[in-house]
Amino acid sequence: MIWTRKDLLGLEDLSAEEITLILDTAASLKEISERTVKKVPALRGKTVVMFFVEPSTRTRTSFELAAKRLSADTLSITASASSLQKGESLKDTVKNIEAMKVDALVIRHSSSGAPHMLAKALSPSIINAGDGSHEHPTQALLDIFTIREKKSKIKGLNVSLIGDIMHSRVARSNIWALTKLGANVTVCAPATLMPPGIEKLGIKVTTNLKEAIKGADVLNVLRIQMERQKDKFFPSIREYTMKFGVDLEKLKEAKKDVLIMHPGPINRGIELTPEVADGKYSVILEQVTNGIAVRMAVLFLLLGKKK
Repeated sequence: MIWTRKDLLGLEDLSAEEITLILDTAASLKEISERTVKKVPALRGKTVVMFFVEPSTRTRTSFELAAKRLSADTLSITASASSLQKGESLKDTVKNIEAMKVDALVIRHSSSGAPHMLAKALSPSIINAGDGSHEHPTQALLDIFTIREKKSKIKGLNVSLIGDIMHSRVARSNIWALTKLGANVTVCAPATLMPPGIEKLGIKVTTNLKEAIKGADVLNVLRIQMERQKDKFFPSIREYTMKFGVDLEKLKEAKKDVLIMHPGPINRGIELTPEVADGKYSVILEQVTNGIAVRMAVLFLLLGKKK
């Protein structure tokens, strides 16, 4: 299969074949990061701009390393250091960036749909690094890449997403991709953090953590977004931890080869105890490593044949 899209805006619109192409490309590129000289000339002469309106450590750094390992030039812009602070519109800001003849714009924005709007208005490739509570496609791709690397398949696996499903762009991207690739997906959260009608996506819904853990091949535990706690989606952090925090006692119900994942940053002692986050089931740091390969694949597919 040949990649034909200009942008990567989400996984909802991608086919299973397109998702698999990204994963296969990532697998072929991963070894570059293991070389003594971690660089190939695939994107020499290309310019990739990182425009993060929301804070980020892993995603921004991972994209920068991915671009540099493909020999692209990079430029990082934050909202606080841009003309957005002076009242300039997002569209005008990025139009000025486009005028500097860049090849791709990696954007994270608090408004759902912002990358889609920019993709229609700009000629450079737009890569969604997280938009509001809508999607985070490269995070889901690296999650799935890690699962496939560890389990040698995706089809037929039981994957449970645990935590703040309502506000999680990671959950949405994972659900769309995993179901297309044939996994059985369960979401587990307090009822107040479960989007209405989410079962229509062809997944299982439960508010019982024990039920989500039992029989799961993968537990992808999501961050509780403390910044949203002012809206009181659950009574207290302590109560959430008691009912939905994953610890070694609760993992007694799990398969012996279960994978523990987390997109980061972790609220230690809330979503995961340190013993679980750093334990034998955890592949959290491997997710971070694999994120570079996945983002290299995305940049290569979007820009590798662009003149």
